[in-house]
Amino acid sequence: MQIRLYNPSEKQSWDFYVLNHPDSTHYHLIGWKDVVEKSFGHKTYYLLATQDHVAPETINPSNPINPSNPSNSINPSNPTNPSNRIVGILPLVQLKSKLFGNFMVSLPFFNYGGICADNEEAREQLLKEAIKIAKGRKMEHIELRHNQDMGNGLTAKMAKVSMRLELPKSAEDLWSTFPSKLRSQIRKPEKEGMYSRFGREEELDSFYTVFSINMRDLGTPVYSKHFFENILKAFPDKTEICTVYTKEGRPVASGFLLNFKTMLEIPWASSLKEFNRSSPNMLLYWSVLKFACQKGFKVFDFGRSTPGEGTFKFKEQWGAKPVQLYWHYWLKKGGPLPELNPNNPKYQLAIKIWQRLPVGLTKVIGPMIVKNLP
Repeated sequence: MQIRLYNPSEKQSWDFYVLNHPDSTHYHLIGWKDVVEKSFGHKTYYLLATQDHVAPETINPSNPINPSNPSNSINPSNPTNPSNRIVGILPLVQLKSKLFGNFMVSLPFFNYGGICADNEEAREQLLKEAIKIAKGRKMEHIELRHNQDMGNGLTAKMAKVSMRLELPKSAEDLWSTFPSKLRSQIRKPEKEGMYSRFGREEELDSFYTVFSINMRDLGTPVYSKHFFENILKAFPDKTEICTVYTKEGRPVASGFLLNFKTMLEIPWASSLKEFNRSSPNMLLYWSVLKFACQKGFKVFDFGRSTPGEGTFKFKEQWGAKPVQLYWHYWLKKGGPLPELNPNNPKYQLAIKIWQRLPVGLTKVIGPMIVKNLP
């Protein structure tokens, strides 16, 4: 078995492996390497575990990668694709700043990543190489974001869950499962003339307007719009934006959507708090769930939450169930796990100050801060 860094000539092989591995996620796709590098300028280390004479995997041609676009299926009759030699991958991003330290994450900014491998040997060798890189570049820790317990002797943080909803065959069937209170909350914005619209680049300005205001209100530095532009360009067949507008045409709620295999995910969703009375976020999520059913997705991922908190309860009311997340850590010096998140008490003053800043200013300085926050 050989562990080495990814070469750009292996793009097809890398994605072939990802698209056909049962434990892979959207964030294992090689396109995220370019997105992260172009958007944030971070150094990346994409590791491959390869092994000679591995029998080609059997691909089921009746199981398309994206149910909404069967043309994305892998051609099982393509014997020239060398991806059968890959037995494991590990995408890593280095974040280095005086304020937050020097460390690697797989993957920062997103819910998933980590080691994706065929066997324990590949997992162990990929981790061993990652630790070697971290030690050589004087990093304090490595964070691996998994949706299952990988073991490997690493300490796991289990504070977060992913909220997922198994989808029926039709939106009508899903609607029938909702309690009357939830239905009335969905109808409320519609009665006030609000409507939803799907798109991609044409919806980006509306999404970012709502997103940047919401992030300021939460006291969280905002990503640059350039980041979302890069995602749309990198994944033209796997991204959508849904925006809810008032009858006058003002965007008041919006969500960024990613699809992978049979799952649709909403990693970023926001609404304007001044319109909370009208519940535009309810129309947003119902519109997205209808879209998911119509496109044939089997699962909707509401994103990560902390059990018992407000976002957890909001997602739970739609019927979503928690799936435990395991964030594994290698620590150079041992000690407590890193807490680079808004719940850390030492960031509370900074959050309160941020909430008072003009939105325009947060758009300028926010991206310079958040690029180093995982």
